Amino acid sequence: MKIRLVCLALTCMAGSLFAQEDRRSRIDVEGYVIDAQVNPDTQSLAARVTVRFTPLDDAINSATFELNNNLNIAKIVDSTGQSLTGTRNQQENSVRVGFPSPLQKGQSTSVTFTYDGRLTGSEESPIYGIKFAAISPDFSFLLYPSRWFPISGYSSDRFTAKINVTVPAGYQVVGPTGLAFGAGPVYTFDFNKPSFPGDIAVVKGAPVKASSNGLTTSVFFRGNEAAYANAYGAATAQIVEHFTGVFGLAPYANMTVVETVDGAPNGYAGAGVVFLSPRAISKDVNTNVLANQISRQWWQIATSPVNRNHLWLENGMALYSEALWQEKEKGAAALEQRMKDAAITALTVDNVPLIQTSRLEDYSPEYWALSASKGAVVMHMLRSTMTDDKFFKGIKLFLEQKNWQSATTEDFRKACENAMGEELQYFFIQWVQSNGAPEFKLEYTIFRTTKGGFRVQGKISQDLDTFRMPVDLRIETEGNPEERRVEVMGTSSEFSVETFGKPKKVMIDPSNKVLRLSPQVRVDVAIRRGEQFAQVSEFADALREYQKALDTQRNSSMAHYRVAEIFFLQHNYQSAANEFREVLNGDLQPKWTEVWTHIYLGKIFDITGQRERAVNEYTQAQRTRDNTQGAQDEVSKYLRQPYKEASREAV
Repeated sequence: MKIRLVCLALTCMAGSLFAQEDRRSRIDVEGYVIDAQVNPDTQSLAARVTVRFTPLDDAINSATFELNNNLNIAKIVDSTGQSLTGTRNQQENSVRVGFPSPLQKGQSTSVTFTYDGRLTGSEESPIYGIKFAAISPDFSFLLYPSRWFPISGYSSDRFTAKINVTVPAGYQVVGPTGLAFGAGPVYTFDFNKPSFPGDIAVVKGAPVKASSNGLTTSVFFRGNEAAYANAYGAATAQIVEHFTGVFGLAPYANMTVVETVDGAPNGYAGAGVVFLSPRAISKDVNTNVLANQISRQWWQIATSPVNRNHLWLENGMALYSEALWQEKEKGAAALEQRMKDAAITALTVDNVPLIQTSRLEDYSPEYWALSASKGAVVMHMLRSTMTDDKFFKGIKLFLEQKNWQSATTEDFRKACENAMGEELQYFFIQWVQSNGAPEFKLEYTIFRTTKGGFRVQGKISQDLDTFRMPVDLRIETEGNPEERRVEVMGTSSEFSVETFGKPKKVMIDPSNKVLRLSPQVRVDVAIRRGEQFAQVSEFADALREYQKALDTQRNSSMAHYRVAEIFFLQHNYQSAANEFREVLNGDLQPKWTEVWTHIYLGKIFDITGQRERAVNEYTQAQRTRDNTQGAQDEVSKYLRQPYKEASREAV
């Protein structure tokens, strides 16, 4: 996927887009009537779409809608049938509709588009490299981000819709709220609550019905994935039930799950429907993707950000919902580990505040790092600040107040303050409106008190002048540890804690609940940035980031492993082998680097015709008994037959 990873370039591009947006006349789309014909044989779509909207500015002469470049407009008419002019902008996948006379502010009107085109899935997508639409003889799907119908206010302007989809005999349609029942050939969805009901799939055959605790999930899987339909259906019902307890009544209790195609996003949420790509479906249910998308029934479908600057409410809570499900299934330790990983990703973007997510390119690594990873970490910190009862009370209150509406960060803050019983402005200023993270320094002295106990007197320092945050302290003693919460405010905060047992060690933020920097975190962040560059084959930039990590921590096995991977991909096998040896001489963190290093060394020896040495490496990998990411399956495979080098044309 072609993704811009240089934030300066992203900021400049976003600034240009803002300028273009400012020149556009503002409108509020109220609803659609969509009549669409999907032809699987010709892989084509033909549609007639009426958009009802209200101008938000005085005397507007035009309105701009986003529409997939692969759809050819035959005509555009107003509510009286008069023809209107439309100017296409290929760069923005948009069409600017001009009006013969100015439209009046606040007066509802409509425009009807007639268009057609092929959407095979091989065309360039409005979001480069990701398939959001594909029509084929066996299966078709049209998702909202593909702009298969004219859109204004992408992901922020909520609308109602009546969708009529015509398909040939033998096909049926899944859409908003699930399967449209009927004999066909026309399937109708009437969605009268303002949301984003623009996602449909054309399927064959009957779904697998899975029931659990009174909830029924309909699952449309194909091919090898069909064997896992029951498991995914049962898991969906269980997750819906759990989140109903966390967030309140589910918008749709009985869900539909649909398999898409390779190249589509791992998961995507529609109203009452979850779309999963084949790579997100496996024998062991991918509950991370499933929980993320199911949570969006509350945090996208029922309540959504008023604009893209507030996307952290949606994406952050969706990622945090993954962690909440892990907490239920595996306990608090799993939640803490998930948040630790999210914090590393969040810190890869350090120059854009959370409230300015719209500056980042949709679906880019920076977009997800900021709106999802940092958003989730902020939710976790807010939970720690408020306590569990008050946090989840605030969550439910917010969702009740903004049900089937758009919302702002301010709305969310007020709901949390109502539940908390005190103001939280300081928290939102620090973590939502500002960027940066503290790096704590702890100094303390231990005194014996006149009562026979001990007093720990110390100071917490950090470099953010406006910082304010309650931070936990743990004092390890000869007896039970002492837990205290210290209000850290400004660059220096003093504390004094009395203990009965003699203190042995003082730890600040022992559960890593605060998004903060440390030497180890800086190493982890540099490695994560390198991984992001390597993902898009920007190997020189990736190597520079890995070197930053090694400059800080020379024995980082993870950094050496990532460097070795790049050399291996570039067929520089001697350099790769040297780096893999450094992995084994390093800290072996994470532990899986050991087994995979032996596997890669075995591959290198197979490529260079040294089978005996290769078998020795595979045997050492086998002895670790580490099966991370199917390592032992790889070992068994290459013990039976030598590894063959991939063709250089394919790399």
